[in-house]
Amino acid sequence: MSLVLALLSQALGGCGGPRSKAPPCPPEPRMEHDRAIEVYDIIRTIRDPEKPNTLEELEVVTENCVEVQEIGEDEYLVIIRFTPTVPHCSLATLIGLCLRIKLQRCLPFRHKLEIYISEGTHSTEEDINKQINDKERVAAAMENPNLREIVEQCVTEPD
Repeated sequence: MSLVLALLSQALGGCGGPRSKAPPCPPEPRMEHDRAIEVYDIIRTIRDPEKPNTLEELEVVTENCVEVQEIGEDEYLVIIRFTPTVPHCSLATLIGLCLRIKLQRCLPFRHKLEIYISEGTHSTEEDINKQINDKERVAAAMENPNLREIVEQCVTEPD
């Protein structure tokens, strides 16, 4: 039986156990709870583009919507899944843009950033997810002075 397990392990992953000559498996990405809280503290104060509330107050973002995984030495994958207030929210793309800009400016550690609308919470979530994770579209959006001004109003910390 141990021979079968060893062969299966080598065939599927090439990772060796304690007696194997194959290299050990790399560790699974582990969740970084403290980093996730740090990320949440940055995004929770972003203001909604339409309402006088923060994304936290509207429950567009919660602590549970932030996931951080270590992907290398001092480098992290940050995944945000936000929930628009209504399934047809016309400003969901703008909210995603605000999340991206604020995190790009404020995160004190090396990171890769993925932002998504929570599954099943918006009628055009696939299209919006593509837009807010496309670096060229984000850069083009921030070149628009009117859009840039709205983003600045949303991401600027209150006095």
